[in-house]
Amino acid sequence: MDAPASALTHLEGSESGRTYSAGALMGLDPADERPLLARYDLERAGRTLTREALAARRAGGLWRWAELLPVADPARRLHLGEGSTPLLGAPRLGAELGAPRLLVKAEGLNPTGSFKARGMAAAVSRAIELGARALVAPSAGNAGGAVAAYGAAGGVPVTVVMPADVPAVNRDEALATGARVLLLDGLIDACGVLARRIAAEEGAFDLSTLREPYRVEGKKTMGLELAEDLGWRLPDVVVYPTGGGTGLVGMWKAFDELEQLGLIGPQRPRMVAVQAEGCAPIVRAFERGERTAERWEGGQTRAGGLRVPAAVGDTLVLDALRASGGTAVAVGEDALTEAQLRAGRLMGAYVAPETGAALAGVAALRERGELDAGDEVVVFDCGIGQKYPPPAGLAEAERA
Repeated sequence: MDAPASALTHLEGSESGRTYSAGALMGLDPADERPLLARYDLERAGRTLTREALAARRAGGLWRWAELLPVADPARRLHLGEGSTPLLGAPRLGAELGAPRLLVKAEGLNPTGSFKARGMAAAVSRAIELGARALVAPSAGNAGGAVAAYGAAGGVPVTVVMPADVPAVNRDEALATGARVLLLDGLIDACGVLARRIAAEEGAFDLSTLREPYRVEGKKTMGLELAEDLGWRLPDVVVYPTGGGTGLVGMWKAFDELEQLGLIGPQRPRMVAVQAEGCAPIVRAFERGERTAERWEGGQTRAGGLRVPAAVGDTLVLDALRASGGTAVAVGEDALTEAQLRAGRLMGAYVAPETGAALAGVAALRERGELDAGDEVVVFDCGIGQKYPPPAGLAEAERA
């Protein structure tokens, strides 16, 4: 059987609406420096992307959705096992959080231990297909390991720019897979500035979050899978730990594409962005009714993926929250740590602190009266806890 073909047709400015060829490497929309989004011939995609066809594609993970992904040549589709993660019931944990119908999408089972593998699988594959000879990306942790891994699989050199205080395991993971790692005093946005300078001076293609159009395409497969996992329907609420917000933007896009394909109906979940109180620009903008999020000064949280003081996709995130009837919530460090430990104790999952924040967000929503006990709630467990310094409050091991 021939591999399914991508139905990619063009790129579109998320704000300007202008159209561009998808046949060349592009960053932000030249018209307004906002993100570009990939568009597909959904009528053509629907001829082969059916429920029956997907059921028959038992291998391939993320690339089962090839018609809705940007890589044209099947030989260019880098696959390390990403995608097709399980959606797990968490009744004991959910009961303690006030959400007995809690489900957890186990994204830590992706290669490199986080959901960043999804975005980088698509972005690196497409960049190489379009002629990229080197790659660069800023990273607060997990994205660096993912871009290094897929760059190695694709045979192109990778530079990763990280905050100097990034956990050692993230730094070492990128080094072990052959990347050049640069450590910078500053947060992820400062790392992004250096990454753009390297791209300009060295000819590397910049894979910064939402500064190119294809990481979001890999991340949207979380939304595609979620619908399939639930028998072609969507939950009442999706709770997502939000730094740059690529996954939230991607899922919202996925739901629209699935409806146009006739695979789901018009019902949408309420989308909830969870951030840390020490770095919550999206929450602040949402509460103020603003469409853009001002930079958060002095961002601090041990959940490195949430320490994003300014997101280039801020308007896309805020639009999705409001269109869905959702909300944004910030949680404290003690709350996210407690939720991280609860997940281990009540679900048997050692989750990332970002996931702890999302779970703490569930409890906060219940306390605010914005979540009913009967709601079906999906939380994305974005990565494994082993890649972070251990949370405070662990019991001491005893000598036998």
